[in-house]
Amino acid sequence: MKFPKTICAVTVAALASFSGFAQAQWKPTKTVEVIVHTGPGGGNDLLGRAVAQMLEKEKLLPVRMQVVNKTGGNGAVAAAAIAEKKGDPHTLGLITSVWIANPLTTSEAKVTLHDLTPVARLLLEPAVFAVRADSPYKTLKDFIDAAKAKPGELKQSGGSVTSRDNIIRQTLQQHTGAKWAFVSFQGGGERLAALLGGHVDMMVIEPQEAGEQIRAGKLRVLAQIAEKPLSGYPNVPTLKQAGYDVVATPQIRAVVVPPAFPKEALVYWEDLFAKLQQTPSWKKYVEDNQLEDSYGNAAELAKSIEQIEKHMRAQFQLAGMKLVR
Repeated sequence: MKFPKTICAVTVAALASFSGFAQAQWKPTKTVEVIVHTGPGGGNDLLGRAVAQMLEKEKLLPVRMQVVNKTGGNGAVAAAAIAEKKGDPHTLGLITSVWIANPLTTSEAKVTLHDLTPVARLLLEPAVFAVRADSPYKTLKDFIDAAKAKPGELKQSGGSVTSRDNIIRQTLQQHTGAKWAFVSFQGGGERLAALLGGHVDMMVIEPQEAGEQIRAGKLRVLAQIAEKPLSGYPNVPTLKQAGYDVVATPQIRAVVVPPAFPKEALVYWEDLFAKLQQTPSWKKYVEDNQLEDSYGNAAELAKSIEQIEKHMRAQFQLAGMKLVR
């Protein structure tokens, strides 16, 4: 039987529409792996496990989510592991700003975020400047004035030279003319122990950890690296409020996926994280951990990465660091 051409045309159009609808309705069918660059107990590891728990509690994901730790190279090993999963819609990665910084100065980092696919920006992670509770410095100005009076004598503990800790130090030094030393440690526990032991004078620390030490009577917070004062530190000024109107490189936490990622799967994950951001579980997590909720879609994340990379590149050049990209 032959159908009229108009009917055939309508049928083809309907099938095409149905195919598009089916693609838009893609859902994961097996365990989803979330690759992180930190070991168990590290920042991204904890976030990955929290996200998995929240998605299960809010019944947003039909399958299990499993965190996979790929440590080494300040994100380089994890980035390579994600890239190897090319086109796999069941692989995600959680990144921080170190994934942007590291490839700029390390030729061993073969994969950059430009090789991966952005999905969603989740959080901005604030930080605070902290000193020992018995420190003579009551404000950030006190510390900077002392650093001006004794160039290079005061010390700040931190992570790698490409970390936010050191970038904000360089920015403040350029802005104020003060000079103080940066002592690099591998782990957050070592950085904190150096401050508490009196081996350094100041550090940049996450608000939640600082809160624990303040309650224990061990630390004092001088200023915040945040857009506005955090609820846990209502009386502590931001950098701008303290009189230092500088650009602070944000510490983002975001989701990326392998290259050649199926479009329908990308739409699914982008939508899923937008839904998660609206849930009570997520809002409580953000408040409890003194974070800044900063959801952005794939296009907004790509723009954030570009802006952060541009600022880091400029800061590294000013510091005389060799760039490899």
